[in-house]
Amino acid sequence: MTDDGKLSILVIGAHPDDCDLRFGGTAMLYRALGHQVRFVSMANGDAGHYCEGGGPLARRRYAEAQAAARIADVRYDTMDIHDCELEPTVENRKLVIRLMREARADLVLCHRANDYHSDHRAVGVLVQDAAYTVTVPNVCPLTPPLERSPVVGYLFDAFTDPTPYRATVAVDIDAVMERKIDMVGCHVSQVHEWLVYESIGLEGYPEDAAGRRAHLADRLYERYAEVADACREALVKCYGQERGNRVRCAESIMISQYGRGLRDEDWPIYFPFLPQ
Repeated sequence: MTDDGKLSILVIGAHPDDCDLRFGGTAMLYRALGHQVRFVSMANGDAGHYCEGGGPLARRRYAEAQAAARIADVRYDTMDIHDCELEPTVENRKLVIRLMREARADLVLCHRANDYHSDHRAVGVLVQDAAYTVTVPNVCPLTPPLERSPVVGYLFDAFTDPTPYRATVAVDIDAVMERKIDMVGCHVSQVHEWLVYESIGLEGYPEDAAGRRAHLADRLYERYAEVADACREALVKCYGQERGNRVRCAESIMISQYGRGLRDEDWPIYFPFLPQ
């Protein structure tokens, strides 16, 4: 925590756009209160397209991430690791330890270690493995250790094998949803090209900016309404019966058993945008 009592939040995704899709709205709520938010993509995005790739695509996706960062007012870093080649090696664990230490992270968020994508799974393992050793002075000794492990949380997913996701905290993002759409829309190579190609095909997809934004908005409102419904119990817990039941779009955090854990008295500190 900074000297002025502000949190340092580190969100580690596998690819450029992962942090935005899973946590972009909540990041905006933290930033509105002056807390530090840093997004990290562990891979450089150089394979995420149907006809582009390599260095040119990695540079394009980096630029897209920086445009998204400006909308959300966050720092966005991309590591130079190839897509689909991220592994939970000791070298990469040390990289994550250094990222946590340099950020002086209070809260670290990531994918779970059970996920459809090997890069996502690797991120989950790396953060779990770093959650304790980030405090050990003789591990990565040239980077000052944290005095205590950060709270670790997982970003929303719908996977049930081997265990289902259970939201500890669900966040109402209705007030920032339009801004989140603009943020996600910065990832043109993904949301208007690769993901469309992969899911419905490009034939008939809008070519004008207004049509593309409208199409993206429909997709994202549907996606985060599904998150809200899946996390409705946590929304009611966080916001009370009336507001919790009327939230349309949500993001969520599942607190991990790795890291420092979350005590009852920590809630107002770590989630200052929730009703107290």
